Amino acid sequence: MQTRAARLTAALVALVVALAAGLLTPRTAAAAASLAEVTGFGSNPGALRMFRYDPPDLPANAPVVVALHGCTQDAGYAVNSGWTTLADRWHFSVVVPQQSTNNNISKCFDWFQLGDIERGDGEAASIAQMVDRQLADAQGDPSRVFVTGLSAGGGMTAVMMATYPEKFRAAGIVAGLPYDCSNAAGGPYPCMYGWANQTPAQWGDRVRRARPGYTGPWPTLTVFQGSADGTVKPSNMTDLVRQWTDVQGTDQTADVTDTVAGYPHQVYRTSAGQAVVETYSITGMGHGQPVDPATGCGTTAPYVLDVHLCAAYRLGQVWGLG
Repeated sequence: MQTRAARLTAALVALVVALAAGLLTPRTAAAAASLAEVTGFGSNPGALRMFRYDPPDLPANAPVVVALHGCTQDAGYAVNSGWTTLADRWHFSVVVPQQSTNNNISKCFDWFQLGDIERGDGEAASIAQMVDRQLADAQGDPSRVFVTGLSAGGGMTAVMMATYPEKFRAAGIVAGLPYDCSNAAGGPYPCMYGWANQTPAQWGDRVRRARPGYTGPWPTLTVFQGSADGTVKPSNMTDLVRQWTDVQGTDQTADVTDTVAGYPHQVYRTSAGQAVVETYSITGMGHGQPVDPATGCGTTAPYVLDVHLCAAYRLGQVWGLG
């Protein structure tokens, strides 16, 4: 297990990464009055905080969405990205892990630290414990649990897919990174710049090593990426496609190529016709979460960008929440 000293060292590494990437800006305002904090959700080896949103009319056996914020953000990400509004509309609950500056000075989830990206340890284990607590408290449907995140939260989304695949039906990564990308590239910053240089099989092997002997279904994946993102380079979406199509046992040739809201969109299917990887390339968008306030989906904030397409809404549709 990662020591506290190692975690503090990781925080200093993250500060360098965040400064170099231009991520340290004033913190996102946490419009989190509707979010409730939950304590005592497990051993919490990653020392995270747990928030959740339960709509007032939440039925039993409702789905659960885990929403992971980006660097410098907090649990208010679930509000700004549109997830709490959709939870009211579609009757599911939202679990919102929150990072602390004690773990990471820029409040990034530690997607690049071995002690936090392995099953049963660190931040990954803490998030898994939050899922278990929410399913028990809300009498949620364990077959309809989903995970999504922005930037560092997107990197941690890939971690949860790889280390706890049995817990999640599907995932959505926004401006994020493939699983174990930092080790593949020789560090978090080279990973963000797309320098990992792995074949699809090598990417897939990194996932398979995270859950040895696993024979169940892997979560399906939807990726959103800004074409003008200078923080997490667009090549990371290509690497995510390579990694998760290989894990799913299909090729890297899209079976559907079209546009959605004017943006390039692709779908990759298995030989049985199941859609397992889907991508949206948001033309001209920088680093951030796509929202569409005009339709009531999301509110602009630092790294939450109005592009007339709401990632949360699109994910909810493909996941069958709406």
